[in-house]
This record gives sequence, C-alpha cells and structure tokens, in this order.
Amino acid sequence: MAVDSLDDVGSDTETVTASIIGGSGFTGGELLRLLAGHPTIELAEVTSRSKAGKSVGSVHPPLRGTDLRFTEPDDLESVDVLFAATPHGVSMGQIDEFFDVADTVVDLSADFRLESEAQYDEWYDGHDAPEYLEKSEYALPEINRENLAGAELIAGGGCNATATILGLYPLFEHDVLDGDEQIVVDVKVGSSEGGAGGGEASSHPERSGVVRPYAPTGHRHEAEIEQFLGTSVSFTCHAVDMVRGASATSHVFPSGPVSKGDLWQAYRGEYEDEPFVRMAAGGSGVYRYPEPKAIAGTNMAEVGFELDPSNKRVVVFSAIDNMMKGSAGQAVHAANIALGLEETAGLEFTGLHPVGAP
Repeated sequence: MAVDSLDDVGSDTETVTASIIGGSGFTGGELLRLLAGHPTIELAEVTSRSKAGKSVGSVHPPLRGTDLRFTEPDDLESVDVLFAATPHGVSMGQIDEFFDVADTVVDLSADFRLESEAQYDEWYDGHDAPEYLEKSEYALPEINRENLAGAELIAGGGCNATATILGLYPLFEHDVLDGDEQIVVDVKVGSSEGGAGGGEASSHPERSGVVRPYAPTGHRHEAEIEQFLGTSVSFTCHAVDMVRGASATSHVFPSGPVSKGDLWQAYRGEYEDEPFVRMAAGGSGVYRYPEPKAIAGTNMAEVGFELDPSNKRVVVFSAIDNMMKGSAGQAVHAANIALGLEETAGLEFTGLHPVGAP
C-alpha cells in the first residue's frame, strides 16, 4: 500500500497503534519502513533524543516525503504496542515506564532475551529488572510461536543467534542430534550489526575488504544459542565486507549415522509450513546454498546443509538479513502473532535481484 504520510497507514481498517523508542538507528529505520507499509498498525510516535524535531526522512532516506518527525522520549503517547530499539541496558531501566503507556512491549535489545538473572551476571553486566525475565517471550516464531500469542513482553533475538538457531534447531527437534555432539559455528556478519554509531572498526576504510575475526570466543549470543538448543556450541564471529546479512556455517559431528534422507525429513518437517524460512541445499543455479545477498531487505531465512560422510560431518548453512529476520522483521512478526493480526502482515517484501553488496 502506497502512503503519502505514515498517518495514513491503516485508515481503511481497524488499527492497532504503535510507537518506536529509539527510531534514528538502523533498526529503528527498518521498523519505520515496515510499519509504514503495515495494513493494520498505525504509527503514532517515533522518538530520538539526538534527532528530536527532525523529519524521519532526513535520517532514513526511504521515508522521504512522510511528515512524521522524531520526538523526545520523555512524554510518550499511550499506544497498543511499543517497540524499543534502544541500546542494551536502556529498556531494563525503563520497562515500568514503557508498560505505563503500552499494553504490549517489544524490546529489540538483549535486555530480556535470557531466562535468568544469573545468565546476565555471566554474559552481560547484571540486570536491573530481573522480575521481568520470566514474563518475557523470545520473539523468534519458528521456535516460540505458541507462547507469543497474547504475550505482553517480547524479547527480540540476536541476529547471530537467530541465524544459528534456525540452522540447527530441526536437528534437535527431529532427533538427529541429542545434545552431546561437538558443534562448531562460524558466523560472518555485515557492518550494520554495529549500528549507526558503530565506531572506528565499522568505518568504511577499516571495514572494506575484510574478513576479520572480532569475537573468536565468548560472544554474548552464545548464551541464547545454548539456551534454546539445550547444548553448548563453539562459536566464532567474523566481520566481513557487506552491509546487511548474517551467514552461519555450523559443523556438526553426529554420534550415529545420518543420511541425506534424515536431514531432509528434519528440515522439511520443521520448516515446510513456515512463511519465512526456505531451503537452499545444493540445488541448481548460482546461489546453491543460503546467501545473505539473496534475501537482503526481507524477513526470509534461508537454511541448507551438506553431508560429509568421510568425516562423519554435517555442514549446516543458514542466512538472514541481520536487520530484518535478525531484528526488526522478527519483532514485527512476533508482534503480529501477539496481537492476533495476520502473521505475515507488513512483511511480504520478497527482495531484489540483482543487487550490490547487501
């Protein structure tokens, strides 16, 4: 649906009102883009301390021509759902204020992803509102759809964790793996993961042309992966020369024999009916395996595998757009389910080809 103003969204149907806290960053821009095209959600307010008073189009070029402006976050309007696209640590300190103005809160930071205060003590710097942890629901519908319906606090998944979990989850759900196997995961991710203020390491002269290990061990997303798969993983991240995308390659060593038929049964059984997961497992054409470039700008995840019998190894590939399936798209998908809306609403964009570096 084309709109002249974000205020026109949803004018032909009963609407759900929404606000975005922290809308000037890359993820905030993706939320704005998605909600501008959402048939049911009407955007009431978008805040940014640094950009207050400026038009959203001056910060996010795809939204030029809209008349919405950033506001200060101190006086929030009451809405049905609030999306918080703030840095880690902000939402946990303001969560009571968020619930004062919204019935449903979707937090895109790491503040409510983990299940216990002890995990935050180990992987982060503690937690200021641990009483909310047991109330939050992980936003990834493919593994938590049943619990998202009616959820009041939704915690968006980390992009690296999302890519990894989607790749490996069917192997656990369909008994190809039992949790005692060795799993080695290597993720390559684009510069947008660092956010709009990514710093020196994300500047173009430093990022261009690199395949740079930036988290050889101890990446915080390990905690999510281990929490939802129920096993430990050896996890490494590389920064590479692309803007959008996260590509996970997982090396798995099953304890017993595994056939290609077993693998197809697991993945088809888990994802055949999922609207935003598709298989890419050694077919024809240039893009034979999951590729971030093929899904840039979409809420789609690609998953594939290859069997290595000589080494008793399964290689699993999974790719997402880190700002979409790994953040804003996942958040809107989860909100649709929580609010009882059409699950795919606002997320139908299928991508472009050919394009440059994603």
